[in-house]
Amino acid sequence: MNILIIDTSTEACSVALQLGEQQFHRFEICPQQHSQRLLPMVDEVLMEANIKLAQLDYLGFGRGPGSFTGVRIATGMIQGLALGTDLPVVAISTLAAMAQQAYQLYDVQNVIAATDARMDEVYIGHYQLQQNTMQLMGDEQVLAPELAHQQIIQPLVTQQMSLMGTGTGWQAYSTLNEGAAVTPYTDILYPNARYMLKLAEQAIAQGETQSVEQIQPVYLRDKVTWKKLPGRE
Repeated sequence: MNILIIDTSTEACSVALQLGEQQFHRFEICPQQHSQRLLPMVDEVLMEANIKLAQLDYLGFGRGPGSFTGVRIATGMIQGLALGTDLPVVAISTLAAMAQQAYQLYDVQNVIAATDARMDEVYIGHYQLQQNTMQLMGDEQVLAPELAHQQIIQPLVTQQMSLMGTGTGWQAYSTLNEGAAVTPYTDILYPNARYMLKLAEQAIAQGETQSVEQIQPVYLRDKVTWKKLPGRE
């Protein structure tokens, strides 16, 4: 199974290619440079693997949640690649990718992925290990940190779960982790396409691929941050 996955949902930009049992990947922190760096990174992994885009079986992308601009860049890029190749696409949660990275690196079974959503909110989800992949328990949400702690974290703490955290939300908002109930990984702050590969395999096996016409980003929030102009209401 040959899969190419891209992600630009945060300050990080990443590309990963699975070619049989081999993996090729790139990861860079490059705020506001995603549109310049993404295609060169795709070309780099294809050249390293000595494969052409048309030889792939599937495409994938980080569908969000994340920054509006970043998620749109990945969505637009994957639509263009899918149109040019007629390949099926799999959409991967960026929160799930960070939870999967924590499992693959540290063998943990319960992860709270939380990224800074700006506007004093976090994108957050609880993931639990099931059949070697991290699965969403409940819903991905956008919440104020205090509400996220009350509604998601505290109920799990009362069940005496050992909880690990990924994402930028833990550093951005101290109220998210009141009482230090969650141990955050400081080395897993952003989603990485490399750790979307396993999730993509599972989604493909479950028939969760999409055609180019079906590709949709996930924002969670339906309002865009903007500053009012003088004289505007």
